[in-house]
Parts: sequence; C-alpha cells; structure tokens
Amino acid sequence: MLRDITIGQYYPAKSVIHRLDPRVKLFATLIFIVSMFLFKTFVGYIVAGIALITVIKMSKVPFKFIVKGLKTIWMLLCFTLIFNVILTDGTILFEWKFIKISIEGIRNAIFMGFRLFFLIIGSSLMTLTTTPNQLTDGMETGLRGLKKIKIPVHEMAMMMSIALRFIPILMEETDKIMKAQSARGADFEEGKLMERIRALVPIFVPLFISAFRRANDLAMAMEARCYRGDNNRTRMNPLKYKKEDGLAYLSLVLYVAILIVADRTLGPIAESPITKLSTSLSAMVHIFNCL
Repeated sequence: MLRDITIGQYYPAKSVIHRLDPRVKLFATLIFIVSMFLFKTFVGYIVAGIALITVIKMSKVPFKFIVKGLKTIWMLLCFTLIFNVILTDGTILFEWKFIKISIEGIRNAIFMGFRLFFLIIGSSLMTLTTTPNQLTDGMETGLRGLKKIKIPVHEMAMMMSIALRFIPILMEETDKIMKAQSARGADFEEGKLMERIRALVPIFVPLFISAFRRANDLAMAMEARCYRGDNNRTRMNPLKYKKEDGLAYLSLVLYVAILIVADRTLGPIAESPITKLSTSLSAMVHIFNCL
C-alpha cells in the first residue's frame, strides 16, 4: 500500500511534457485545478478528460503508474461520495431513518467523484514529470515578484522541495518499521478498526524519531556547506522559455476557451435528457408515495 503512493515521485522519460519549463507546468496545473470549478455539466468533464488523457499520452508516463496513487485515498473518495449522496436535499428516491438519497445527491456525488479524480491525476502528473529541483526553481522564479513585499519566496520553495523529497523516504522508512514489527509478532491486518488504529501507534514513535533525525542531519549538512538562503545565489542552469513553452501556454488558453464555450453551448443540450429523466423519476416517486 505504501509503495503505491506516487506523490513526490519522479518518473524519468523523454517526452515533451518532461522538457517543458517547470513554470509552465506549475501554471498549467493551477489553471487546470481552477477549471474544474468553471463548469456544471457533463460536457465540461468530457472536455477536461480529453485534455487530461492527451497530456498523459504526451508525457509517456504509464497510466497504471499514475492511477495506483489513488489506492491510498480511496477511503477519502468513498466518504466524499457518500456524504454528497445523503446530505444533498432534493427529490427523495430512498429514505430510511436519517438517510435520504436524492436525485440531486447522486448527481453531485458523480460530479464530485470525477472532479477529485481529475484533480489528483493532474497534480500527480506534474510531480511525475518534474524533478524536485525543477519545481523549486520554477516556483521561486515564478513568484519572484513577491520578494518586493518581503515574502520569503526562496525559503517557501526550498521547504516544498524538501517536503517532496522526504515523502518517498518516509514511506520507505514506514515500510521498514512495519516489516520489522511484523517479524516480532505485530499484526496490522486483522482485528476491528480501532484495534488496527492502536496497532499503528507503535509505528509513529520510531517514524517521528527517524524524521527528526533526518531533518537534523540535513540542517547540519546545509550549515556545513555554508548555505545562506537566497543571498547572492546563482544557478548552473537558469530557466529560459523555449518555443515549446509558448505553444504550451497557447494550448492552455485554447483549453480554457473550449471548456467554457462547450459548457455554455453544448451543456444545456446534453443536460436536457438528464433533466427529463430526473422529472420522470420525481413523478414516479410522487405516484409511489401517493399509493
């Protein structure tokens, strides 16, 4: 399970997406996240899905490798879908005690499920095609204007880079601790939910000790190398925009334009059958209640 976490990992490949400037990928990821809230119909999800599939194909990252990162958050997805179904008011299809399932709740759950799926896949794709050093340089260069108002951009970018680097290391350390305790008789698979949670407590203590020890070693190594933050700092490979980066920005603008136009023009047409179905179900429920 821990090995299925893909956040913070880098998948090396020779693709157009890998060669793009990190500032382009950071900005594109931000725009993609914002675009998930610009539409309210299935047409918008179709356009976003086509765009996401196209980028995945261009990145040459196996789709199975990207999707396996969802295994660690499937519980969050399930809880989100369940809460949307039972907590959304509307035309009631099923009611039992405090549980109410409505047509609008099912619709919102489907929309929210697709939205979370696209957001996770899009964010994972950025980290899979960009090294932590590139992310740090891209964030620092892209936000350098904030230095004028005394915001420590370099320190923020450095913390992000260190956090991404430590995620796979801590996952590997957790896996080693669990295997060592399993060899000593610990059981993490059987028992009730609370028993499993209690069984995980002995893992956290050595894990936190290991994390603090690694952080202390890293701080001492940075001080030994006279690290002083952003003071007169230079780069071996400064970031420069290329022709393909300009094409990527243009493609991003086209994506947003197509998304908005398709949602406003084709969206109502595609929603009419769904609206008719909802009306029919509402009438059937009303007749059933009258009987």
